[in-house]
Amino acid sequence: MLNFLQEHWRSAVEILILWVFIYQLYRTFRATRGARILVGLAMIFVVLTLASQLLQLEVMQFIITRVAVVAALALLIIFQPELRMALARLGSSRLWSFNSTQQQEFLGTLSDAVWQLSKKRYGALFAIEQTMGLKDHIETGVEIKGVLSPELALTIFHPKTALHDGGVILSGERIVAASCVFSVSQSEVGDRSMGLRHRAAIGLTEESDAVTIVVSEETGQVSICIDGKIERNLEEDAFRERLEEIFLSDSEVDDNEKGPDEEGLDEEIIREQLDSQDRVAAGGDRSMVSD
Repeated sequence: MLNFLQEHWRSAVEILILWVFIYQLYRTFRATRGARILVGLAMIFVVLTLASQLLQLEVMQFIITRVAVVAALALLIIFQPELRMALARLGSSRLWSFNSTQQQEFLGTLSDAVWQLSKKRYGALFAIEQTMGLKDHIETGVEIKGVLSPELALTIFHPKTALHDGGVILSGERIVAASCVFSVSQSEVGDRSMGLRHRAAIGLTEESDAVTIVVSEETGQVSICIDGKIERNLEEDAFRERLEEIFLSDSEVDDNEKGPDEEGLDEEIIREQLDSQDRVAAGGDRSMVSD
């Protein structure tokens, strides 16, 4: 067994690398129109190759070997947007530049702003920048550089203001720009009721690691888009929980921040409180007075 591993460990490494490469290609292309084109071309290539090998079609083999090089270059051109997106996502991770307390405060403010917009039926589109910069999209809008607040969000997305069309880009806890233009998703959308605002939200998450939030102008319904997928018609509690799941999943908050020593101190405080209550209850001669 040891000899076998020493002789074939390189093959195992090659298989692993190929598997990771193919899986990443699948993740990148599965939600795009290019997926069908890629599958169709792969099937044609496999069928022609097998047929030429089994039937000994020398002319077909000659054509396939010569066309394969040209086809590879053609695929780079055809799938240039998908390849650019895949390369941009390599090595990216969702890291915020401020601590968990600031994150929670920001998410609370964002949630309040979104639901106030929803109640007033103001159409809105937020894009939360993460590790991949959105400079190209910021340049399409108007720079704001202001701290996010529900009042500012209501002002920006009021139907009669100059900045209500387009999206707002958030970086950290600040609004970087408003009235930004996002690329509309080119993937097939099953629900035809989704408008350009929803398709733009999906499109931005397809080409970056940003998270987008959409408020429908017609219904007031709230949706979240991440990694090219949309989660629609979220309730307020579910929306808040989803934000915390996306942005705070790797952070230790609330009780998880307490170490074993702190938990022991809490237990001692509780015991002292119970003892004091017992002592008060033992003094039955005391009269009850109102606060």
